Amino acid sequence: MRARIVLLCCFSLLTMACNKGQQLDEINDEEVVDQLSDNELLDLVQKQTFNYFWDGAESNSGMARERIHIDEPSLDQDVVTTGGSGFGLMTMLVGVKRGFITRNQALERLERIVAFLKTADRFHGAWPHWLNGKTGKVIPFSSKDDGGDLVETAFLVQGLLTVQEYFKNGNEEEKELVLKIQQLWEEVEWNWYTKNDEDVLYWHWSPNFEWDLNFKLSGYNETLITYILAAASPTHAITKEVYEKGWANTGAITSSETSYDLPTILKHNVHPVGPLFWAHYSYLGLNPTRLKDQFANYWTLNQNHAKIMYNYCVENPENFEGYGEKYWGLTASYSINGYAAHSPSEDLGVISPTAALSSFPYTPQESMRFLRALYEEQQKLIGLYGPYDAFSMSDDWFVTRYLAIDQGPIPIMIENYRSQFIWNLFMENAEVQNGLSKLGFTSN
Repeated sequence: MRARIVLLCCFSLLTMACNKGQQLDEINDEEVVDQLSDNELLDLVQKQTFNYFWDGAESNSGMARERIHIDEPSLDQDVVTTGGSGFGLMTMLVGVKRGFITRNQALERLERIVAFLKTADRFHGAWPHWLNGKTGKVIPFSSKDDGGDLVETAFLVQGLLTVQEYFKNGNEEEKELVLKIQQLWEEVEWNWYTKNDEDVLYWHWSPNFEWDLNFKLSGYNETLITYILAAASPTHAITKEVYEKGWANTGAITSSETSYDLPTILKHNVHPVGPLFWAHYSYLGLNPTRLKDQFANYWTLNQNHAKIMYNYCVENPENFEGYGEKYWGLTASYSINGYAAHSPSEDLGVISPTAALSSFPYTPQESMRFLRALYEEQQKLIGLYGPYDAFSMSDDWFVTRYLAIDQGPIPIMIENYRSQFIWNLFMENAEVQNGLSKLGFTSN
């Protein structure tokens, strides 16, 4: 019998109907999956992945650990991720909505996180990629990446502003949290990261190496939210020209290519179909369903991206074992030899569950088919915090490890598919709406 812990570990307090009124821990694993409705199965995976950010959080800061290795639980326990923690903030709101925690429990944890962020290392208002959760000091992400990381900061601010909207009409304690978030948001010097007023944003700045990494945010990838927040800033905003000349590369961002008869619409340099996290990270709060600007219809862009990835895995041109209608999805994750940004142009036979599961809004039938197959047939690939990060059937390989940036999008995007809850909160922010309007977006 497959390991029962897979489906039991996170739902000890949840009673599932299953037409029998039995608790989950009273049913063997095969019976559980057979009897769960689609909604109950979505509840299950949301609860498990939520717990990465709740039970698995770093104890002092409340922030999300960069990674959790089930096989090496002591590894990097103090390393917290700013971008992944932004995702974690949103998962806590999902947790309240779904009844996994109370509003007061969420408030207490969020107050601790915001207090930590206030005193943690910042560089012209931007947080680094990694922080020490005990001390708040920067942990270098690479040899020269020891300063501000504007993209990770954008992912964090996306989460903070969503929390702000959730609590803005609350009690005095909640409104105090809202004010503290506003201060953090206003202190980010987005325009500093144009490197002396160039018409483009730069990813990194270091007090030791300054602009040496020289990474421009130009061409389509996961960082659209960075430009939108930079334009929306009430204190340190960029101009529309920075978006048009930098991000859109004066129009060269557009693509006329198709894949599986679907327009790719935008491209990053020469690659029109990248890893699927491009369709997730910026759109955890940013609602793409009616979002348009002069360069793209963002719903069509993201839906096509997910469908192209599904069709690619069904076609399986490299003949990898397991690829097909049930198992699909390529994105950045652990890989057989370290870490890789898997995509059709870098296909290593590795499937990352976050790719299909975080695409629920775009491909609900295909994503549900993947979810059921994974939980019914591959329970060795599921652990304490939901599906493990990656697997390869061709190489008979998987990792018993998790990454915050892969687990976070799963419960958020599933919730956006189910209720648009996080989308609705983020899009209510008046300053975000001002930024969108400034850049020429319409969202109705």
